[in-house]
Amino acid sequence: MEAATLIGSRSGHHSSALLIQCMATKRTSSGTRSRTISSGKAAPVFPVGEPGPRTTSRSTTPPVKLLTRVEQLRLLTKAEKAGFLSAAEKFGLSLSTIEQLGLLSKAEELGILSAATDPGTPSTLLSLSLVLLVLGPASVYLVPEDYPWEVALQALVALLCVVGGSAAFAASNLVSDLQK
Repeated sequence: MEAATLIGSRSGHHSSALLIQCMATKRTSSGTRSRTISSGKAAPVFPVGEPGPRTTSRSTTPPVKLLTRVEQLRLLTKAEKAGFLSAAEKFGLSLSTIEQLGLLSKAEELGILSAATDPGTPSTLLSLSLVLLVLGPASVYLVPEDYPWEVALQALVALLCVVGGSAAFAASNLVSDLQK
């Protein structure tokens, strides 16, 4: 549907006209539906009557079944064969110790199990590991070596960063495998 407006002006003895065309979209009839192509990513929606936008996603991922995945990967058998359970017991960490310390309830309070099922956790852990693995050598390079305590600080920060980065990288791979 087009509409045209004619605007005329007279300045002196010249007469000029300016034609402005407006374009409006046609409304679709109730029987005709328009197609919207979506990438499947979350898009903000502004529902009528609600206070603010909410994000919706057209593609829903099925929930991660953590224990089923642990069983499929045979992680408990692998832990048993590797001797992790006996090594933990030698260090004083048995199931009764875990129960007495309340570690399971603490893990539940901290949301560790829900984080293991969150699809964003592997990428977050991978990012953390990369930051830590870069921070270790950067601290050795940036911290001066004028005093012995600065050299000790370099070694401590580098060690913590390398151990933490490696652990975060391993955890990222483990959680990613559990979520498949």
